[in-house]
Amino acid sequence: QAHVVESGGGLVQPGGSLRLSCVASIANFYAYDMQWYRRAPGEERELVAYIKSDLRTYYSSSVLGRFTISRDNSENTVFLQMDGLQPDDTAVYFCHAQLYTPPQDYWGRGVLVTVSS
Repeated sequence: QAHVVESGGGLVQPGGSLRLSCVASIANFYAYDMQWYRRAPGEERELVAYIKSDLRTYYSSSVLGRFTISRDNSENTVFLQMDGLQPDDTAVYFCHAQLYTPPQDYWGRGVLVTVSS
């Protein structure tokens, strides 16, 4: 059964770093656009970054310059390197795999990132 699993969350002090990983047990991983979303307490889900199958990337303005998304198609894995973390980055981070033709997508259960001193 296809699934997506995130890891790497935890508690970090302001200014610190974390690296999230997302392993996708799906066929033809290379063809999927991979996205990281987050949902902060009391907030709507927010798109943080994505990396397309052709390796183009996008970052929200709130993380641009601090976060880096990458993928390793040989390991069916996408990463989110998060540097300069701030309390406003505290959220549950979700990995999303999206294919457009045919339309298919998979969500992970999320991983908690807490930034606090």
